[in-house]
Amino acid sequence: MCAPHPHQLMTDVKNLRNIGKVTAAWLKDVGIFTEQDLIEMGVIKAYLRVKSAYPERVSLNLLYSLEGALLGIPWNQLPESMRADLLSRLAAASSDD
Repeated sequence: MCAPHPHQLMTDVKNLRNIGKVTAAWLKDVGIFTEQDLIEMGVIKAYLRVKSAYPERVSLNLLYSLEGALLGIPWNQLPESMRADLLSRLAAASSDD
């Protein structure tokens, strides 16, 4: 399997699947500008940063959207096992604080 071309990873977050204008602005507000930024930070940490910045506006759908964005699939098509894994990782990360 070939590694992605470096320019492919420089995709602006606003151009990723599942990421609309508002979500892209939230991500940029917490320092995530490109797909590579999201990969490096990881979806759990990215979700926690955005949730911390916008606690009243962010739901778990953002977590699923971020994972779907990296996988190239709609957030509402993430398998239940993947959602459960994300929730488990989120709980572990939240208890580390």
